[in-house]
Amino acid sequence: MSWVTWAEEEGDRIRADGRWRATRDFESTGPDGVLSATGEHVVSFASNDYLGLTQHAAVVAAAHEALDRWGAGSGSARLIVGSRPLHSELEAELAAWKQAERALLFPTGFATNLGVISTFGVRGGLVCSDELNHASIIDGCRLAHADVSVYPHGDVAALDALLAGRTRAVVVSDTVFSMDGDVAPLADIADVCRRHGALLVLDEAHAVLGPDPDPHGELDGVDVLRIGTLSKTLGSLGGFVAGPAPLIDLLVNRSRPFIFTTASTPADIAAALAALRIVRSPEGDALRARLRGHVERVAPGHPSPIVPIVLGNEDTALKASAALLERGLLVPAIRPPTVPVGTSRLRVALSAAHTDAQIDQLLSALADLT
Repeated sequence: MSWVTWAEEEGDRIRADGRWRATRDFESTGPDGVLSATGEHVVSFASNDYLGLTQHAAVVAAAHEALDRWGAGSGSARLIVGSRPLHSELEAELAAWKQAERALLFPTGFATNLGVISTFGVRGGLVCSDELNHASIIDGCRLAHADVSVYPHGDVAALDALLAGRTRAVVVSDTVFSMDGDVAPLADIADVCRRHGALLVLDEAHAVLGPDPDPHGELDGVDVLRIGTLSKTLGSLGGFVAGPAPLIDLLVNRSRPFIFTTASTPADIAAALAALRIVRSPEGDALRARLRGHVERVAPGHPSPIVPIVLGNEDTALKASAALLERGLLVPAIRPPTVPVGTSRLRVALSAAHTDAQIDQLLSALADLT
C-alpha cells in the first residue's frame, strides 16, 4: 500500500468518526470579521488574543519599526548570529515581570515546553504531569528521558504519593487549563514540591487574569520555572521561560528547541516588548478589568476568560456551534480527542476587545440554546 493510499484510508476513518477538521480563513482585525469561504460576517469568541493587543497601535508600530530596522527575519539561531538587542531586552523585561533572575525566548510556547521538559526530565528522574495539561506538555514528557507519571487532575495527594522516595523530580502543570478554564491548586502543589525537593514547572500561557504566584510567598523555597507565551496575553508570537539563572543557562546549552531553531523575528519580538509594557502599565490594568467584567457577565466567579459549556456528545456540541454561527457568532465545538469522550463542549474565549453589545449578543444566543 502506498503512503498516499494509507493517508486516504486514515482520513476516511477520521471522517467516519465524525472528527474531520480543516482550516478556515477568517479575515479580521479583532473579534469582528468575515469567513472567507462563505462571506459570512461573524463575531469570534474563539481567539486567545485576551487583551486585544494584536491590534493595539503601539504594538503594531513597534513591529513596523523593527521590520524596517532589522528586516523580516533573524537569519540564524540565537547562539550563532540570530540574536538582536531586542531579544535580550525582552528577556530582561520578562524576567522582571515574573520576578525571576533570567528569562529565555523560544520560537513558540509549544517549543518552550518541549525544550524545558526534555532538558530537565533527565534519565533516572521523574516527571509528574497533571492529566489535563496542554498537548505541548504531554509531548515534552514524551521527549524526556525520565520516567513519566500522570496524576489525576489537581489531585495533590496523588502527586505527593508519586514523589515519595524519588530524586531529580519535576512537577509540571498548567496554571489555567486550556479546555476547562479552571486553575491549578498552586500553593498546595508548591508545598509538595518544597517537601520533596522537586522542580516546579508552571505553564502560565492562559493566566491573563491570574493566578500570579508570588516567588517570595507561596513559591518561596521552591525551584520554579515559569513558562509563558507571547501569543496570547501579549498578542504576538513566541514563548519564554523565566527562572533561576543556572537553570536558564543550562537551557541555553542543552535545550535542542532553543539551540537548533532560528531566532524569533525582530517584528514579533518588538511587538511583544511593546505589549508587555502595556500589560505592566495602568492601561494594562484597565484592559484586565474590562476582561474580568466580561467574564463576570458570562460566567460569574469563573477564574479565566476560557468558559466551557459542556454539552456531552459530539453531535450536540456541533449543532450548538452551528446554531450560534447562524446568529453570527463563531464559538467552536471542542470534541474528542481534544477533550474526553462525553465532554464535548462549546469553548467561549473572551477578550477585552469584545464590546458590551457583542457580549449581549452572546448571552442572548446562549440563553436560546438552553
